Order: sequence, then structure tokens, then C-alpha cells
Amino acid sequence: MIKKILQRFYLVLIFVLLYAPIVTLMVLSFNKSKTRSKWGGFTTKWYVELFKNEQIMNALYTTLIIALLSALIATIIGTAAAIGIQAMHRKFRTTMMGVTNIPMLNADIVTGISLMLLFIAFRFSLGFSTILLAHITFNIPYVILSVMPKLKQTNVSTYEAALDLGASPVYAFFKVVFPDILPGVSSGFLLAFTMSLDDFIITHFTKGPGVDTLSTKIYSEVRKGIKPEMYALSTILFLSVLLLLILVNIAPDEKPDKHKAVTARSIRRHKAGRFLLRKVVPVMMALVVIVGGFFYGSKAATGGDNQVIVYNWGEYMDPETITMFEKETGIEVVYEEYETNEIMYPKIQSGAIAYDVVCPSDYMIQRMIENDLLAEIDFDNIPNIRNIGDTYMDQSRQFDPENKYSVPYCWGTVGILYNKTMVDEPIDSWSVLWDEKYKDNILMQDSVRDAFGVTLKYLGYSLNSTDLDELEAAKKLLIKQKPLVQAYVIDQVRDKMIGNEAAIGVIYSGEAIYTQWENPNLEYVIPKEGSNVWIDSWVIPKNAKHKENAEKFINFICRPDIAKMNFDYITYSTPNEAGRQLIEDPALRNSPIAFPDPEELANCETFKFLGDENDALYNELWREVKSK
Repeated sequence: MIKKILQRFYLVLIFVLLYAPIVTLMVLSFNKSKTRSKWGGFTTKWYVELFKNEQIMNALYTTLIIALLSALIATIIGTAAAIGIQAMHRKFRTTMMGVTNIPMLNADIVTGISLMLLFIAFRFSLGFSTILLAHITFNIPYVILSVMPKLKQTNVSTYEAALDLGASPVYAFFKVVFPDILPGVSSGFLLAFTMSLDDFIITHFTKGPGVDTLSTKIYSEVRKGIKPEMYALSTILFLSVLLLLILVNIAPDEKPDKHKAVTARSIRRHKAGRFLLRKVVPVMMALVVIVGGFFYGSKAATGGDNQVIVYNWGEYMDPETITMFEKETGIEVVYEEYETNEIMYPKIQSGAIAYDVVCPSDYMIQRMIENDLLAEIDFDNIPNIRNIGDTYMDQSRQFDPENKYSVPYCWGTVGILYNKTMVDEPIDSWSVLWDEKYKDNILMQDSVRDAFGVTLKYLGYSLNSTDLDELEAAKKLLIKQKPLVQAYVIDQVRDKMIGNEAAIGVIYSGEAIYTQWENPNLEYVIPKEGSNVWIDSWVIPKNAKHKENAEKFINFICRPDIAKMNFDYITYSTPNEAGRQLIEDPALRNSPIAFPDPEELANCETFKFLGDENDALYNELWREVKSK
């Protein structure tokens, strides 16, 4: 009795561990609120929005097409290679199998970087074709591994007998050998398809602008939070796979035994299963490839050289504005997203991809200027720059001294977000982050410059300090604070604060506006010691191939109505004064969070690039903090 109870408990536990995350995701797909921390009521709108979201649907098409094509091609090549290896002398066969197994044992990141460098060396343009080649490459060994055991089981004498009876080698192979190895070929295809469908790392290193798979698309959204549309898509994919498995399993593996009693139901199940496997699934795969091929072919035909390649933060622009720009100008926008300045910079520095427009932050723009990576902007082509406030153009001189390389896009501050129901005092200082009564209720930014910037300002120093004594003092204070911190987070601070999971969090002002919409008990403040005021600006890399189109794009973004649309979408402060006047809600137009008074910014500074040596020093000190 006890044994049965334990067995059932173990089975239930396994199912909970396997399917609880999936069930959670499915529930969130019906949550009216965008945040996972708050149930806003039942809705199906995310399923409707999913099919309207061009970026997600493109990523889905790309994922399926890459997986199908790479699996098919890898299966053909891998099967042929397995036959060749099997025909070798035993010594050479062992050596070849060892060489074949190396890619499977190799770390994905090594394979991804190696393939990227190979493509760059041979001047391949990173994009759909390089992802496909990469996937075929890493799939072939898995096909060989699946086919080889079946080849070893085949009877060579049967093949030779077929040849003796006058069959051609090709005919004999397909009639004698191929049926025997078909299970291995099928499993090799399915394994290759699964590996390709699930890959992220190799795709990440070999993809080009405007090409995303579901894995890279989801990764690019992590900084701003996963869209509910992704929950809906994941639910549909899970249910589709579940349905397919059910249908496949309704058919017996073999035909009904004529010597055994059979029922009409079993015959129907067998016929349905055979029809599904032999007709429906192949037709669906063919349709995906054909539709995807038509999609990519039409994109290539309409795109041509009249395009602009944009590299921007995730979820940092209203997609509708891109559609409007394409309709008004006839210029195709190839849009790609990144997560941090530090991920963006190496791509620009390497020159592997010629982006036309990029949106870095202040200190990174300074670094790019110092390393001669940016082209001067022809402001005669950007008349709408007059809409950018003089205050922001002057502030930009801190990282672009002559205002020759950048045009401000968004700005904001870093401050403290606190829950008025959990904090019984007004907050106006960074000191609260070291108050022991808020132990395990404090959220810190998991960012070296933000964490040290906060601490340096609290100590009365510059957040751009390179003084060893000042940095050492900041490090010791961060280590002292660590037992009080609930978690080091980036965008998770938003959901945690909305869900009342913490009392205090360090947050960006644009995120603070959204959190207040979801939870009115939250209050944002810029501490009296001062903070970071940041600016993200548009720049044009020196190797841009469509500079004139890039300037047209920047000019379009500086248009008042477009600036207002982007503000509504991302809730980060706009430096576009004319766009700000178009904001209908006076409370939002004059929000002290989005547009604080100049007095509140008196002690604020903009991050500067401190040089590679000082960057390394900051990172080393941050590692010491995190390791304690």
C-alpha cells in the first residue's frame, strides 16, 4: 500500500515539475494585464494580437523554415556520409566516427563563434543563408549517429544478390537497403529538426539584421519583458505538438494481424494514423517551406538596395511607426534589436554587419566617437532636429562635444521606486538602500555602472569616478548592503514591484511610469544626492551603406507625431518638445517622473566612457561584490 502511494506521489511530482511551467505560461496567455505579477482578468486578445504582430510571425516562419530545410538537407548529406563511412575499412571507420562526434561534444558557443568567423573571413553576408548553413553543419553528425546503427544491421548479401539479379545500384539501394535503414533516417531527421528548432547560441552568432528565430526573438525581449503574445504562441505550439502526438499514437505501429479479430474502430484508427503520417504531415511541411520561400522571395524582391538597417534596443519603438516610414518613403526597414550597449558595441566594432542607424547610450556614443566608429551626420537632411529641445542638445555635448554624431531619441533618470503601503516614511535619499529594516525587501540593479553609480553618489562622489580610494569605499558599501538585498535584477524590478514582492527598488524612470499604471501605491523619487540622467541617441556607423536613408529615418523619428507615438508606446521621456506638446493627458505631459524639474536634476550626471582600463577595474570590483 505504502509502495503504491509513493509511486503515485513520485509520478505526480514528475508531472508537476514537467508541466507546471507550461500551465503557468498558458494561464498567462489569457491574462489581460501585461505583467505576470497581476491578474487583470480573462482575455483572448493576445491570441488576436499574435497574428497581427509581424515580427513574431516572421520569427515563427523563419524558425520552421530553417528547421525543415536544415533537417532535410542534413538528413540527405548525413545518410550519404553514413553509407560512405560504413563502407570504409574498420580502422578508418573508427577514426571517421571519432571526427564526426567532435562537433556534438563541442560547446555550442565555440561552434557558433567559429562559424561566424568563417563566414566573415569568406565575406558572407550574415543572414538567413548563414543560419541555414550553420544548422545544416551541426545537424549532420546527429543524422550520421542515427543512421549508422541501422546500417550495421543490414545484410550486405541481400544487396549484392539484387545486383546479381540485374538491379542497378540505385534501384537495389532504394528497394533493399533504404527500407532497412529508414527508421534510422527518420529518427535522424526528427532529431535534426528538433535540434534546429531549439537552437539559440549558434543562431545568435550567425544571424544577420532583420532575421530572427523564436529563440533569438525571445532573447531580445528579455530586457523589456516577454510580450504576452509570446505566451499565446507558446501555448499554441505546445497544444499543436500534443495534438500531433495523440494523432500519431492512435495508429498501431503495424497493420492489424489478419489472424486476430479486428474491429472497425481499430481499422479506422490505423487508416487515420497512416493518412496523417504519410499525407497530412508531409503536406504541412511542404506548405511551410513554400509559403516561407514565397515570403523571403518577395522580401528580397521588394527590398533591394533601397533600405535602411536599424539596430535598436528591444521594445524601444512603436512598430507602427516603422510601417508608416516604409509607406511614406518606399524605403524598407530591416530592424534588429539588442539587449545592452555591451552586446551592441562588438558588432559595430567588428564591421561584420553594416548597420545604418544605431541607438546607443551616452557613454557608449563617446566610446564609439573616440574609436572612430561613427560618421558625421548631415543635419541639412534632418530639418526636424529643430523639434529637439536645446536642453537635450546641450546635455549631449557631454559625450558628443560638437553635436556632430548624434541626435537625442529618449532620456530619463535612475531613481528609487517604493511601495507606500510597505514604507512608512517619505524617501528622498539613497541611504534607504542600506536601512536594515527593509532587509530582503530591496531590489538593486544588476549592472556594474548603475550599482556603483548609486553608491558613489550616496558617498558624495561622482558616478564617473576613477579614484581607487573612492571606488574601494563604494565596493565595501555594496558588500555591506548585500545581506539586505532581496535580488539583483534588471527588468524584473518592474514585475516584482507591481506584484508587491519588494518594498524598494532601483529603477529607470520610464519603467516607473508603467509600474504606477499597474500599481498606484508605487512612488518614484530622484534622491537628493543626485543620480544618473541618461540619453539614448541615434548615430550612423562609419561603414553604413545607406547613409542618406539613415538620415531620412532619423528625420522621420524626430517628427512630432512620431515622437509622441513612440513615447506612448515605450513611456520613456522624449526630448522632442513639439512631440511632448501632443501628449493629450496633462498629467502625463507634465509628469514629474517623465519630465522632472531642472532643480531635481541639479546633482545628476551623465555616464561617461572611462576607458578600457577603468572599465576592467569596475568589472573586477563588481565581481568581488557579487562573489561575497
